[in-house]
Amino acid sequence: MASETRIAVILPAAGLGKRFAAAAGDEAPAASKIELPLAGKPVFLRSVELFTNHPAVRQVILAVNPDSIEDFRFRWRDKLAFHAVTIVPGGRAERWETVAKSLEAVAAECTHVAIHDAARPLTSEKLINRVFEAAAKYAAVIPGVGVAATLKRVVAEATTEERDPLDSILGTAGKPASEIRRVVETVDRSALVEVQTPQVFRIDLLRRAYGLIADGRAGGKNGPAITDDAGLVELLGEKVYVVEGESTNLKITRPDDLRLAEAWLQMTEKSQAISSAKKRLFRDEEE
Repeated sequence: MASETRIAVILPAAGLGKRFAAAAGDEAPAASKIELPLAGKPVFLRSVELFTNHPAVRQVILAVNPDSIEDFRFRWRDKLAFHAVTIVPGGRAERWETVAKSLEAVAAECTHVAIHDAARPLTSEKLINRVFEAAAKYAAVIPGVGVAATLKRVVAEATTEERDPLDSILGTAGKPASEIRRVVETVDRSALVEVQTPQVFRIDLLRRAYGLIADGRAGGKNGPAITDDAGLVELLGEKVYVVEGESTNLKITRPDDLRLAEAWLQMTEKSQAISSAKKRLFRDEEE
């Protein structure tokens, strides 16, 4: 990796976790999903620790809900101080607002910015190195994995459903809504990838890209139709390069994702412990 690559990592964590809470229903936790325990540590801390010891990283910025930032600092002050994490208030409505506010806190020495989902705590060291090494050569680099599932384009279909006679008596309250959609075509997936994070950009390029929002050239200042940071760079007409991602680099969006991440960490940590024990055993035998 080029020695002049100095990276500030931004972890957007200001979202309210509405999809997580909706999926959890009555069991929705009081804390935000990034503060939930994952194999003994909060989710956000596992994401922070992915970067804190990397030689190219100069700064880690965690952007949290502005309405609860002081409570967050109080709860996690020791761990945040230990890792020298910069805490900033994020946006209240859109993810891009959180990244824009975080950009203002990037240290002057940094040449690149890596943006990584705070709820994506399983990213491997190999993947991070792969993205960072490519970022030394290209101005915009993102990880992606090939789409394995069959994809179909659909449209809403007007249907005439047979009504249950009891509906007129009991009503339809509490019944699950059934939406019917019609397949228009099967989409060729050979040239498609599912995008992940960290996404890394040369800082001047990312700032130019976010200038599109201020200028109203990204779908409107109050809600641009951009789902990731690379999308803004694409609007500039700049090239974005994709390196191989990982199927295990999942984002915790719903409770099932948290359970899957827990199982994966337990399995990998057990495997690492067995591997370390074998190495010690063979070393002792050789001595």
